[in-house]
Amino acid sequence: MNSAQKMMDFIQKSPSCFHAINNIKETLVQKGFKELKESQVWKLDAGGKYFVTRNGSSIISFTLPSATFQSFLICASHSDSPTFKIKENPELPGAGLVSLNVEKYGGMLINPWFDRPLSIAGRIVVSEKSDSTKLSFKSILINFDRDLVMIPNLAIHMNRDANEGHHFDLQQEIRPVISENEDFSLKKLLAKEAGVKTEEIISYDLFLYNRDKGTFWGEKKEFISSPKLDDLECVYTSLQAFLNAAENPVSDKNVKVYVVFDNEEVGSNSRQGAGSTFLYDTLHRINESFGRSEQEYLAAIAQSFLVSADNAHAIHPNYISSADPVNRPCVNGGPVIKFNAAQKYTSDGISASVFKKICDEAKVPYQIYTNNSNIAGGSTLGNISNSQVSLMAVDIGIAQWSMHSPNESAGSKDVEYMEKAMTRFYNSEIEVSS
Repeated sequence: MNSAQKMMDFIQKSPSCFHAINNIKETLVQKGFKELKESQVWKLDAGGKYFVTRNGSSIISFTLPSATFQSFLICASHSDSPTFKIKENPELPGAGLVSLNVEKYGGMLINPWFDRPLSIAGRIVVSEKSDSTKLSFKSILINFDRDLVMIPNLAIHMNRDANEGHHFDLQQEIRPVISENEDFSLKKLLAKEAGVKTEEIISYDLFLYNRDKGTFWGEKKEFISSPKLDDLECVYTSLQAFLNAAENPVSDKNVKVYVVFDNEEVGSNSRQGAGSTFLYDTLHRINESFGRSEQEYLAAIAQSFLVSADNAHAIHPNYISSADPVNRPCVNGGPVIKFNAAQKYTSDGISASVFKKICDEAKVPYQIYTNNSNIAGGSTLGNISNSQVSLMAVDIGIAQWSMHSPNESAGSKDVEYMEKAMTRFYNSEIEVSS
């Protein structure tokens, strides 16, 4: 339960993908990791601990062995969650109020976003003094951390069919109310919050977020509810495992790599997503730092293993028929290995066998997920990442309910199960032979 509370505290401090990555950075620095810049030449030391970010919303951290290495052990998850993104020029006056112009980010359950206190978080970009030949900007994290906006529902008296199913007009009906002042300016509010001048704000990446705090529930507090369990639950547990392995290394033959990508919820096709060269570039620079050739790099990749960690669907007590007849993960049942015949997930007989063995050695239960054959299901970052760096890979996650709702639920025991399994993974030696 203590692990689950710490995980929910991490989520509470991570209202946007930028805040999540910043919190990870602060933790890594406290643990003695050194920050690298992609724009600079890297000089890496054997036995060193490093991290690098891209766009402020993705991060890769790694620990190096004391001598050469045989492979990379990689766990990847994602920092983003379905929400609403605030557009440029967002003020929408009407009915004596001002609402915000937003658009949907990711596939989401829309109904639960109505009638609940929301706030705004993300980053603003401000201009700095510069000479005539150089433009200078800086990014400032923003989190209002108070009930700031709400999307009011239409009363049942005016929409008698509301409970019979409703198709939302996203442009017209999803307008978060923010002020009764018709002269309201979001930039002015942002400037006041950030302590800068309004005219210094050039642009922003801002999102709505649910103000609810994570909580335990159930007869014995066996369940948890929180925003962003998908996928900050995997982000947090894999980070703890990575740090555990860094502090108490069992093997010194592998480069241990911790990855958090952005934009998984919208297809990963960004410079900071799983479809980018971020992982490819980083692994190549690590290989080069040991004076190794391209042939040696390719040999190491062939020996490497990726755990794609993104939450999984638990069997729903009210919709049992939506699950597979046999493979029905439960909350508090341990990590879930995900399979899909259409290769939406990377798991196969070999990679799943590796992860099953890891769970056995960690004394952690594991479960299997497959889609109901009538339901297409979703996808994740594993197979997309493999288009850039081809690795033996398994897709796993933590079982949860209400995926892509502003409030999601899971089991309180699974946080510790996942951390134990991933710690064992990072302390494994995986050899691939023909």
